[in-house]
Amino acid sequence: MSTETAPDTQATNRLGEIEMLSPRRSGGPTPQAFRGVPIEVVVAVGRARPMIADLARLRRDSVLSLDTALTDPVDLYVGDRLIARGELQEMEDGSGRLGVRLTEIADLEDAV
Repeated sequence: MSTETAPDTQATNRLGEIEMLSPRRSGGPTPQAFRGVPIEVVVAVGRARPMIADLARLRRDSVLSLDTALTDPVDLYVGDRLIARGELQEMEDGSGRLGVRLTEIADLEDAV
């Protein structure tokens, strides 16, 4: 005799799990429910607009000229939404990594 659960009981259990995980009927999950979720922030340093022929000639150690100076502010994006601006700086931990010191921050209250 098998100790497995009958197929329709398994389906009922899964349905119960789905109901438990469904958003609240009173407007969905609260913003606090997402605060622990990691999100990718893209730092846009500058743009380049080379001709396709120039792009095809790029090799290792080639330098692609950007439209910005080293001291120009950088933009921080989540998806296509601009969330902040800042200045590049070397991290003080001696790792040689870059960080961004924020100088402007968008109002994100409506986005969360």
